[in-house]
Amino acid sequence: MAGSEKNHVAINIESVATSFENHMSENLIMSPNCCIFKTPKILYRHNKKAYEPNAFSIGPFHYGKDQLNPAQKIKLKYLQGLLSRSISQKEQLLRQLIAAIREVEGQARECYAGSIEFGVDEFVKILVLDGCFIVELLRKDFNEVPRDPDDPIFSMSCLLQFLYHDLILLENQIPWLVLDRLFSLTMVPGGKSLIQLTVEFFGNIFSSHLPSVHPVGFGNQEIRHILGLLRLSLLSPFEKEQSNAQHLGWQPFPFATSIKAAGIKFKRVSSSSILDIRFSNGVLEIPPLLIQETTETILRNLISYEQCYPNCQPRITSYAKLMDNLIDCTRDMDILCESDVIDNWLNPDDATQFFNRLYNDAYVKMFYYNELCSQVNDHCKRWWPRWRTFYMHNYFGTPWAVVSQVVAAIFLILSFLQTFYTIMGA
Repeated sequence: MAGSEKNHVAINIESVATSFENHMSENLIMSPNCCIFKTPKILYRHNKKAYEPNAFSIGPFHYGKDQLNPAQKIKLKYLQGLLSRSISQKEQLLRQLIAAIREVEGQARECYAGSIEFGVDEFVKILVLDGCFIVELLRKDFNEVPRDPDDPIFSMSCLLQFLYHDLILLENQIPWLVLDRLFSLTMVPGGKSLIQLTVEFFGNIFSSHLPSVHPVGFGNQEIRHILGLLRLSLLSPFEKEQSNAQHLGWQPFPFATSIKAAGIKFKRVSSSSILDIRFSNGVLEIPPLLIQETTETILRNLISYEQCYPNCQPRITSYAKLMDNLIDCTRDMDILCESDVIDNWLNPDDATQFFNRLYNDAYVKMFYYNELCSQVNDHCKRWWPRWRTFYMHNYFGTPWAVVSQVVAAIFLILSFLQTFYTIMGA
């Protein structure tokens, strides 16, 4: 009996050990090329709609979902239009495109976190169709190629709005190397670069002011996908890197109402990036941020990308943390809107709540506004600017208040003079 129990235990141990060995024989190391991730559940739960495509699946993660299948016909129509402009036979060009992506299929597969359930042929098919669709879309948007009068994307405003959402999702990306290959094989004479077309397509996603984009501005930074390119477009190419020690630690940043009460002025400034926030001589300079339907989507997916991508500097996450501290209630939002720092196209309550929950469950190891927070906090501790602001607001806030203060000052002077001459006469 005892021997039977020992054998039973030994068999269980062997089974578990074999299971471990089988799992450890798999490739457990994430590829250095990995840059497209599924949103972590801890972030996903805060707003599912911000991470899921509305109409268009791009790449393998959402491919085949019933609600996204109708858009496949639009993609095929765009592929057909791209091939029809070929000088050579369109069948020959199609085979060239497939062959070009087949050459980098392994690299493209490594860009995705986790295993891709599709075989080589199906995976290449997804990349070619989605990649050609995006390339054709960008060219049509800039009128480099003709649009059909019945093109549903440009004749139905809802589809274009869906695309602005769907193309910036972390889970809905295809590798930039795929887009670049397809773009190069279908060049349009005199056309803009892929980088320029992409950034200009999303030109108003952060600000109502259309940015000026130059491919050389990205230097040697590697572009991974469309979402990664939009992130790079926010990082100033001329920004001098500071030592990590300057970004360590964090201190609370005052609300906009507290900052205004301390005598600090908000100033809207022109900048190529919304991240370029500065403080100097009692003025907090902030580039304008456009708050619209896609604002939460782009910022949430950029934060998710920074949280997932190894050794990624949390620039956008730091910005979200700063704005979350700056905006606590609708009065804070009103102050920033009155200062033209924020262009709010949403309900003030909705915009405020969006900032209050934007940073939830995100982690920042290096806070890039630590020095800015220190400067503002030091200024808020000074009594003179706060007293001056209080006095100006309460006693010189309206023309009648100014008149009453002047009259009071005159009476005070006259009373002083009367007392003085009375004493001197005595």
